[in-house]
Amino acid sequence: MKNKLIMAGIAMLALAISSCDEDTDTMGYTLTSESDRYAMATDTFLVNTRSIIADSVLSRSAYSFLGRIKDPETGTDINCDYMTQFVVLENEADRIFPVKDSLLSIDAAGLPIADSVTVNLVVESYQGDSLAAMKLNLTELDHPVEENRTYYTNFDPEAEGYLREGGLSQNKLYSMADLTQTDSARNAQRTSYYYAIRIALNKPYTDKKGNTYNNYGTYLMRTYYEHPEYFKNSFTFTKNVCPGFYIKTTDGLGVMSKIMLTQLNVHYRYKWDGVFYSRTRRFNGTEEVLQTTHIVNDKKNIQRLVNNNECTYLKTPAGIFTEVTLPIDDIKRGHENDTITSAKIIFKKMTDYSDLSDILLEEPSELLMVERDSLYSFFEKNKQSDNLTSFLATYSSQYHMYTYSNISSLVNHMYKIRNQGSPNWNKVVLVPVESTSISSTSYYTSTSTVTGMSNDMSITSIRLVGGSANKHEPVTISVIYNKQAK
Repeated sequence: MKNKLIMAGIAMLALAISSCDEDTDTMGYTLTSESDRYAMATDTFLVNTRSIIADSVLSRSAYSFLGRIKDPETGTDINCDYMTQFVVLENEADRIFPVKDSLLSIDAAGLPIADSVTVNLVVESYQGDSLAAMKLNLTELDHPVEENRTYYTNFDPEAEGYLREGGLSQNKLYSMADLTQTDSARNAQRTSYYYAIRIALNKPYTDKKGNTYNNYGTYLMRTYYEHPEYFKNSFTFTKNVCPGFYIKTTDGLGVMSKIMLTQLNVHYRYKWDGVFYSRTRRFNGTEEVLQTTHIVNDKKNIQRLVNNNECTYLKTPAGIFTEVTLPIDDIKRGHENDTITSAKIIFKKMTDYSDLSDILLEEPSELLMVERDSLYSFFEKNKQSDNLTSFLATYSSQYHMYTYSNISSLVNHMYKIRNQGSPNWNKVVLVPVESTSISSTSYYTSTSTVTGMSNDMSITSIRLVGGSANKHEPVTISVIYNKQAK
């Protein structure tokens, strides 16, 4: 009986083995439908590029720029000036200055006065010669720059009549290295603080009503005590008290400064609970209020660079962009029903020698790819790269290139809009930008989120491989398809 059971078990095992299919070529196909079976395909296509002039760019940035420096590529000067208003916070409106009776800074008649007043231009960084002697002029505006306009870098407050004739005007000589300090003091400041260009406004000041004060700070203080409603917020302050200042380079050559903050400082003394205090009220010019940078470039010499078809240029400030025509029809031809999963494009720096810019100028560090028809609205609407129709790449100093790893969503988008009538439907523009971001750190990871993006207005330049007369390896886009298997 036992042997019969053993033989029956062996027979059942043999039957199970013989029922198995030894061919595994179709393994997995039984788990998917016919429509889900794909094969991968790859292809590479040529891309056309050309340089285009950026006549001006949106004048909205976290920074302002001031100075005059010679462009080694064109041999001409780049000039930057700027206008700024000042912030007044609503939650501080009732304590801009202390209670009037507590002031120790008063004149013979018992009226408030400012001990002194200065404007500090806080420099985050600069390009050029730290010893170059520069001269600027600070002038008050006659009336506020309109809020309901979009301002580009060709906006000139002086030419458009915004400066007050006979109003506050102060000149200042400066250099990035303060030669009045000792070497040790300059080194300590360089490592511990931002450098500040200080402009004293301690001369007598006459307001529009004909009232004269010993300095501009006294005008601010007395206006505050007489009309505290003018200091309710930034709008009322700009409209009724201080429309803003225009700061312009009037002489000197060799330095361009990146201004992170403009401060209007009023110094005074007061007494509280028997204690004497020396205080400074600061009004800050930041991106929360209107700031405009005015840039003057030599368009004739920039055009000369644009006409060079053996490469393309990226040049700031407000200089040259690179326009890219993507071969959308070629990419989709024969693949109308296939899915594009990857589209990679690389823009390489010209590595052959140039006696103009390759050593003297830095490359733009961040490069935005944006649709040609959205070039202006992207910045006007304060957009950020979304990796759908706009993309951000950073310059690789190791490989000398900008890489866009996957713009497949842009290719698909352009194919959908190809018949909507725009002549630029298959074009994008490469724009040097400067992004701001915030970082967050958890126990395991650290992430950075881009919060803002503006045109790069520092002095940069790079020649890219490309152009209609390109003599180097062509610019290409590499595509990967998910092709349905037959």
